[in-house]
Amino acid sequence: MTTVALDTGVGPLLRGWREQRRISQLELALRADSSARHISFVETGRSRPSEEMILRLAEHLDIPVRERNALLVVGGYAPRFAQTALDDPSMGVLREAIDRLLAGYNPYPALVLDAMYTVVASNQGMRLLLEGVSERLLTPPVNAMRLTLHPDGLAPRILNLPEWRADLLAQMERQIALVRSVELRALYDEVAAYPLPGQPADPAGTAAAKGVPSLALPLRIAHGERELSFISSIATFNTPMDVTVAELAIETFLPADRETSAYLHALMP
Repeated sequence: MTTVALDTGVGPLLRGWREQRRISQLELALRADSSARHISFVETGRSRPSEEMILRLAEHLDIPVRERNALLVVGGYAPRFAQTALDDPSMGVLREAIDRLLAGYNPYPALVLDAMYTVVASNQGMRLLLEGVSERLLTPPVNAMRLTLHPDGLAPRILNLPEWRADLLAQMERQIALVRSVELRALYDEVAAYPLPGQPADPAGTAAAKGVPSLALPLRIAHGERELSFISSIATFNTPMDVTVAELAIETFLPADRETSAYLHALMP
């Protein structure tokens, strides 16, 4: 994934991240056990930060791991974090743990995504929802945003598509602001331009009609003649030391009502 550098020096890059986070030089200095004067000197290029200082500032600015490597290289240091392919033998334990997690979540849908929303793993519950989706959207590499928002994907069956689409696009915008990825921006432009397909009639048994409290925006999707309702949750790995691991996200879909839960358990005893 290609990222966009705002300037050629590590100081201006750090300043850009600080301004994006809306943190003053003084506040950053207090967090990083430094001084506002030193932070100013680093940002203007008057002082060359050490490798430790770059990593410390990156930590307090919540800069993604991939971008920390880029800062180190620009600062004249070697990258600190490896980027290991998920199919590498050294990732075997991680892959097995992910597979166990996904299998344990059945019959409820769950999948694992990378930074470009590519589906790297999914469970049987997720695959149940994909019935009727165009085969070309299911040909690897499968992209979750295309799968969800394309007119030949899940979009025609999502009963609250305008709200769900707006939430996904806002999520992508936040991610673009965080990682400054050229490819991610291109994906956003593509899926945002998809036409809104005709949608099925909204069944009478909506969440509101059932008296289900609105704890979070649900994904309401037609499956056959039924309406299924889910609340989405996303988990990431704590303190990752590898770029690949840092960019993985596990998305799970919790049934938002008893009817959805019972239906999925009946399909997959």
